[in-house]
Amino acid sequence: TETSQTLLTEFTLLGLPSDLKLQQFILGFFALTYIITLLGNLLIFCLIYLDPHLHIPMYCFLRHLSLIDICYPSSTFLPLLISFLAQRRTISLTGYAVQMYMFLVLATTECILLAVFVAICLPLHHIMSNRKCVTLTSLSWASGLVLPITQTVLTWKLPYCGPSVIDHFFCEMSAVLQLACANTYLIKLVTQVGCLFTLLMPTTFIVFSYMDILVTILKINSAKGREKAFSTCLSHLMFVVLFYGSAIYMYMKPNFFHSPQKTKSSLSYTILFTPMLNPIIYSLRNMKVEKALVRLIRRETWP
Repeated sequence: TETSQTLLTEFTLLGLPSDLKLQQFILGFFALTYIITLLGNLLIFCLIYLDPHLHIPMYCFLRHLSLIDICYPSSTFLPLLISFLAQRRTISLTGYAVQMYMFLVLATTECILLAVFVAICLPLHHIMSNRKCVTLTSLSWASGLVLPITQTVLTWKLPYCGPSVIDHFFCEMSAVLQLACANTYLIKLVTQVGCLFTLLMPTTFIVFSYMDILVTILKINSAKGREKAFSTCLSHLMFVVLFYGSAIYMYMKPNFFHSPQKTKSSLSYTILFTPMLNPIIYSLRNMKVEKALVRLIRRETWP
């Protein structure tokens, strides 16, 4: 056992089917989705940065969400595409720890930032100052950078036995822990406790926030105004339920660490489609963002 532990210094990722044509189809789909995600979020990020009319707290949060949604798939699917083109599917233990930490940082930050945006910024955007916005976004990023350190270090320090094959498209924790030849109780406990802070608490804040928003909408006298407000909140709520619901399903169910296959399909949705939908739901359907886009096009077309 000691020999296998010392010799196991890299992992092989086998998250794609063995059929070459099916691999190419899946990777082509991933690449197309990644490009759409990258362009959409980059557009929103640059638009908010360049247009002075959008330099207000609400759009400050959206700019940070766009940045996360650019980095999120870039830390997972981009290495997958590169490794396929380079015909190299192995990753070192250190590389695995770095990728896992990056994924957890971005996931944790987005969970907290999205909750702050929906539960605090949307209801209070009229009275929120830029200083409060900077404080809240800084705290979200700081939490995202600090909270995953314990999980990453504990997982990195575990001894791993052969075979060194991970049935996943990136170094996802539940899949990697299947290869550990030591007790993983502590890392599982730390993960579940972390989920309380990054998933259940934000979800609770959002639920109470939407209850308050619903009461406010019902007080609107105009039927057209109520309908518009309901439409906007419904799209936001559907996205929030899908995002947090899938994350809670993946990471807080009792058999999470014993079902990496189910986690793989759920993570594909979370990493691929959530960042692609964010610009549409939170930004491109927003009147101020649409006007800013028109101003930018006119400025570039007729300087």
